[in-house]
Amino acid sequence: MTTASTVQRNYVVIEGNIGSGKTSLAKILADKWNARLMLEQFSDNPFLPKFYQNPERHAFALELSFLAERYHQNRNELGRTDLFKPCVVADYSFAKSLIFAAINLPEDEFELYRSLFQIIHGRLPRPDLLVYLHCSEEKSMRHIQKRGRDFEQEIDIAYLMRITAGYLDSFRQQPETPILIIDTEQIDFVSSQSDLSRILSHLQKHHSPGITFIDPLNIDS
Repeated sequence: MTTASTVQRNYVVIEGNIGSGKTSLAKILADKWNARLMLEQFSDNPFLPKFYQNPERHAFALELSFLAERYHQNRNELGRTDLFKPCVVADYSFAKSLIFAAINLPEDEFELYRSLFQIIHGRLPRPDLLVYLHCSEEKSMRHIQKRGRDFEQEIDIAYLMRITAGYLDSFRQQPETPILIIDTEQIDFVSSQSDLSRILSHLQKHHSPGITFIDPLNIDS
């Protein structure tokens, strides 16, 4: 079997909608690949609960705070060398900042935000592989409700649909990055070892830049 070291990856990103399982998969990969794990820091963000209660009032402060936090975390983690764990696995991409800002901000605030984003985005490394866990918004909602975070209970299907559309549009603008869109609707890689093995078999292969759609239940994909 091809190993992570064989394909010589240094930075792998797991993405997906809210509740898609991206953090779970990132933790699994970091453990199996002996990689450093970079998780998005959101639990202590004071604007997040306020945003879900009053989006119009707190959206700009929320997006700016996430932008600053993600930038500092990426720069600190990706800028250091670890000879024993040269690969970093993250449960978010820095580019998601622009996706959520486009959804949450009015046009004038978004244009200001985008200017700031473009200034700092170019200073950060791009991932060697971006993996997007694609599932229905209904499945995401079930996961959101199951994990029971109070501030997420106001999320609705329409908001998740806008996030999905934002990600797919963003991927079309990253032709230089290998992007795997994996259909996870009918699998459970946390509870099923066979489902996890199917996903790992694709992640351990070489992938060319651009978008590749993967159905892990189809052995020929």
